[in-house]
Amino acid sequence: MVPILHIAEAYMKNVQIYTDGACSGNPGPGGWCSILIYMSNEKILRGHKDHTTNNEMELTAVVRALKELKEPCAVLLYSDSSYVVNAINNKWLDNWKSNGWINSKKKTLPNLELWKELSALLEIHSVSFIWVKGHADNEYNNLCDRIAVEERDSVHTQS
Repeated sequence: MVPILHIAEAYMKNVQIYTDGACSGNPGPGGWCSILIYMSNEKILRGHKDHTTNNEMELTAVVRALKELKEPCAVLLYSDSSYVVNAINNKWLDNWKSNGWINSKKKTLPNLELWKELSALLEIHSVSFIWVKGHADNEYNNLCDRIAVEERDSVHTQS
């Protein structure tokens, strides 16, 4: 018998998402970028924050991209953040959630609200997280990186 989720996935729109975050100082000024690709359509999302961390920007890029989807989708999400990809693929997020959002250091999970948002979004969308090497030959990852850095640097020029 084919699981119901797999049947439903066959009717979902297939979307590719590339994400990246950048931070200077960690903590310091940061920027993020997401590129959503559906068929021949591309949409770039971007933003920045004065005082943040690299992990917060990486997570923000993922959450903002998934929130942009108007209906449940089958998503291939590409990120160079080992932290984000491993948290999903190695079931860390599931463990944090079942442990009351406490991490392995017995502390409240950093970026808790973003992780909670991501957890809720993963209930809506079927997302496969794929790690890509940063600053390599992936066109969309490199574009995300350039835009995230531009956003990070724009924090300095706005002050």
